Amino acid sequence: MDEYKKYLDFAIEIANEAGKIMRYYFSKKDISSYKGDKTIVTLADKEINSYLIKRVKEEFPTHCVDGEEEQFGESKYIWVCDPIDGTAMYARHIPVAVFSLALVIDGVSTVGLIYDPFTDNMYTAIKEKGAYQNSKQISVNDYALEDVRSVAHYDAWANADYDISSVVQELRRKTYFISLGSIIRASMCVASGEFILAIFPGTTHKNCDIAAVKLIVEEAGGKVTNLFGNEQRYDTSINGAIISNNKVHNEVIDIIKKYLKDKQLQGDKKYV
Repeated sequence: MDEYKKYLDFAIEIANEAGKIMRYYFSKKDISSYKGDKTIVTLADKEINSYLIKRVKEEFPTHCVDGEEEQFGESKYIWVCDPIDGTAMYARHIPVAVFSLALVIDGVSTVGLIYDPFTDNMYTAIKEKGAYQNSKQISVNDYALEDVRSVAHYDAWANADYDISSVVQELRRKTYFISLGSIIRASMCVASGEFILAIFPGTTHKNCDIAAVKLIVEEAGGKVTNLFGNEQRYDTSINGAIISNNKVHNEVIDIIKKYLKDKQLQGDKKYV
């Protein structure tokens, strides 16, 4: 476990530098462009990803990096990173964006960190050691879907493999839905008890979004699975994600299966 603490200390170092980079570029103009898949990327994304690779090469040369913008090496020890989640908001100078980093070993998230540089909130977890917001241990809430206090988040975009609009349409009769602009930031709202649920239809290379979320939310007492309630690896592409307080998880999965089971992606090793 001391080794995991060493890995977390390294992740904190990277996060602090990522925060500096995010704040530096935040108010600047003309920092963004569009990739081939029509998603937005900024100079800050690229700089953070490159910095992570440089530091991993220096500190853990037998490890590799799976970053959303750049990859390096091959190993069972993989630093899975989303340099900036909420890039569309960040590029528009709206302060809803976070840095995410997880150490994934043999497909399992073992160390996770998410940093919001605009509120200076750092969420961390080591497997089987609880989840923390800065130095305070956090936990999910126990609200049901119909609880007046319940709030849920969803992500949706034009070329997502899953159209979750019917799922949200049914669930919104039970809970208040918003789209925050960052699935990772919304997931930390689940981990710390503000939200009950987040639905994410991402697949190809979207392990970068959920690897740290998986560990932190579950160490806070929540539940993270693919869209259909199954466990999945975080060293490869995923099959969407349901992030919940655990209490509502099965009910949400049942609704998802009603609308999406016939569309479930199968037979492709990248979704296993």
